Amino acid sequence: MSDLDAVHADHLHCERKAAQSALSLIRSYPERTDLVEAMARLAHDETRHVIQVTQLMQRRAQPAAYDFGDEYASALREHIRKPEPQRLLDRLLVFAVIEGRSAERLDMLAGALQSSTTSDPRDAQLYASLATAEVRHRDIFLSLARDTSPDAWRQRAAELASIEAEILATKPVIPRIH
Repeated sequence: MSDLDAVHADHLHCERKAAQSALSLIRSYPERTDLVEAMARLAHDETRHVIQVTQLMQRRAQPAAYDFGDEYASALREHIRKPEPQRLLDRLLVFAVIEGRSAERLDMLAGALQSSTTSDPRDAQLYASLATAEVRHRDIFLSLARDTSPDAWRQRAAELASIEAEILATKPVIPRIH
């Protein structure tokens, strides 16, 4: 809440990168029609979120800012194994972790904005709806991971969740979504 402009600017880029990640899965696994359909829909959702965050920023007369990268997501992606089919499983699970964490943060932001006497009520409503969408996206990734590797996905998800906790413990709290 101390620097909402920074949060909004970062959020805009997070939504763009989420759409790109979904499209990258389509490019990498075109033979998986279940994945292609799910990721096309998800990319559409994420692109709509880019528009919604852009509109929020316009209401606030806030220009877009440069994307400074995402150390959190980069650190998680370093743990994606290279050989297939482990690579697909890890990509799906890493994206699920990121979406789940985003949902958590967006929900917190929605609550803080709702309690604020100085913020536009539309902002809290937007962030609450985006938090719900991120939970849905997390669940899509988890479902695809389950279908990809029915015997190994839960254990690998737990491993990646543990890795994510270690990553978060080393990161400072700054006004960003990630």
